[in-house]
Amino acid sequence: MRRCFAAMMMFGLFVSCGLTASAADEEGFVSLFNGKDMDGWVKRGGAAEYSVQDGSIVGKCVPNTPGNTFLCSEQEFGNFVIKLQYKFLEDGNSGIQFRSAARPEGDGERVFGYQFEMTPGGDKTGRIYDEGRRGHKHGMIWLDAHTPQARLDAAQASSRDGQWNDIEIQCIGPSIKTWLNGKLVVDMFDSFSMKGFFGLQIHAGKSGSVAWKNIRVKDLGESNWESFFVKGDDGGYQLADAKFVLPEEWSFTEDGVLHGVHSKSQGKDGLVISTKDYDNFIARVTYRMHGGNSALYFRAEETSAPWVLRGFQNEIANNGKDSALWHTAGIVDGEKIPGRGWIVNNDELIEKVRNKNDQWNTTCTAAYGDRLVQTLNGFCTSDIVDEECEKTGKLGLQMHGGTDCEMFFKDFEVMPITADMMKLIERNGE
Repeated sequence: MRRCFAAMMMFGLFVSCGLTASAADEEGFVSLFNGKDMDGWVKRGGAAEYSVQDGSIVGKCVPNTPGNTFLCSEQEFGNFVIKLQYKFLEDGNSGIQFRSAARPEGDGERVFGYQFEMTPGGDKTGRIYDEGRRGHKHGMIWLDAHTPQARLDAAQASSRDGQWNDIEIQCIGPSIKTWLNGKLVVDMFDSFSMKGFFGLQIHAGKSGSVAWKNIRVKDLGESNWESFFVKGDDGGYQLADAKFVLPEEWSFTEDGVLHGVHSKSQGKDGLVISTKDYDNFIARVTYRMHGGNSALYFRAEETSAPWVLRGFQNEIANNGKDSALWHTAGIVDGEKIPGRGWIVNNDELIEKVRNKNDQWNTTCTAAYGDRLVQTLNGFCTSDIVDEECEKTGKLGLQMHGGTDCEMFFKDFEVMPITADMMKLIERNGE
């Protein structure tokens, strides 16, 4: 796949998708709710009731009935800014789903995906919960685990209990940002979903009623992954925009898994190295291993060292160092250029979230300026600002030299964050 990032701003295109616009809307925004009925929305999940009252959508909990309920947009969106207002009419729990989907469950459907949390007093409002997917897994609730407490406190202080509050959610590629009443709450990078519907949630329980109005969205197209493993004309798999070091050690299976076998007698690293440099991006790979040591390299340069690449390694070690960040040395013009060693690690968390016993794990790196974010199996293991970091370089997969190693890699992909995307990511909420 190749990246597609196109803003769809023409009025006629929105009308053909069933959306409406008016001169009163902000530039580029269109309404998802006509103020009269729930045309363009569908209910999924539990037994909560939705109605239109005084130009608002009102959701009301039916006490002691099972399952959360969601009023979902029929349209799906990838990159977007959505704005709306809400107020609690009766205390309960609620949220706004985005980039979400549904799967069959029992006689109905189970909504899953990102959720902008909403609570009556503003506590935790704007944080990101993963409904029906990662939420509460390994005892962890929030995807935005690294959100500063001071930012959460400022957002909560802005909450207007019993009055209308302003919500804003922005998704640009892997970047997810939220605002409550103009206060930034979450600024995170995540890779699980890049497109889906919106949903207005009423949580199951004893009570709860919420009103939403002025729901409008600016559609900013989609961002797609670029795969380094592609099918050739002969039906077999091959590298795209990448090359092998020690190609005799690598081969593809029929289903597109890259298999590598490295001997202890070989002192040089076996590698897959991108032919392009990447500065701002998110990259991911799914792996399993038998012995040895490996890594997802990023912002690395080719050198004359036996291990070839100098730069950052998102570590693959089959232990608590998986997803830790290591900076390796190199040799340039015969001179060894030192590395910086361990930059950050989080062994205790990693041991919770990594899959053991020869199971598949997915590791992911987002690099955005000086900000470096690592995730393992969807859980953020580190989110740091490193002013010493390289700003661009190669991506790569490693089989470490001088050790017996067998690696299996699949779904090695990158999503570049372009200059146009960065302009949108850096904007402030209104």
